[in-house]
Amino acid sequence: MNKSILLLTLVVLLQYDTQAQMPVAIPGPRALVYKTRKDYSKLVSVLLSEDGKTIVSYPDPADVKTNGRYLYPTKLHKGYLLDNRGIGTNTAFLSISYGRYARLKKLPSQAELNAMIVDKAPFTELCDCGLLRDYKNPAKEINALIDKKQLRKKCKPIK
Repeated sequence: MNKSILLLTLVVLLQYDTQAQMPVAIPGPRALVYKTRKDYSKLVSVLLSEDGKTIVSYPDPADVKTNGRYLYPTKLHKGYLLDNRGIGTNTAFLSISYGRYARLKKLPSQAELNAMIVDKAPFTELCDCGLLRDYKNPAKEINALIDKKQLRKKCKPIK
C-alpha cells in the first residue's frame, strides 16, 4: 500500500513539474505616448490608487537607471514623449529628479513620497500604441504617426 501511495505521489509531482515548465505568454511593456502640462521628463513618476490618495507603486532608487543610463522618456515630435519606465493613467510626478533619486541610500517613506508629489494629474494626452516589442524602431514609427496626425487614430487614447 505504501508503494502505491508513493508512486501516485511521484506521478502527481511530475505532472505539476511538467506543467510548471510550460511556456507562458508574457505580453511585455506597452508603447505609451503622452504629453504633460509641464515638463516632467526628468522627474520620477509614481502610481497612485484609483482615488488618487495613496501611492501604490514607486521605483527603488536602483530602478530608475539601467546600463548606466536614466530611464527618461524618449522625446518625440510635437512635445510627445514615449514612456520608458512604467507610467499609467494614475501616474503622478515627484519633485525629485532621476539623478537625485538614484543616489538615495534608502527608500523614502510613504509620507516623504507624498510630500514630493508635484502633479497628480499631469497628462494632457495619453495613448496606448500597443506592445513596444511590435515596433522595430518605436521612436521613428511613432513620430511618423504624429507627423501624419494619425496618433489618435492608430493608438488608443486612454486620457
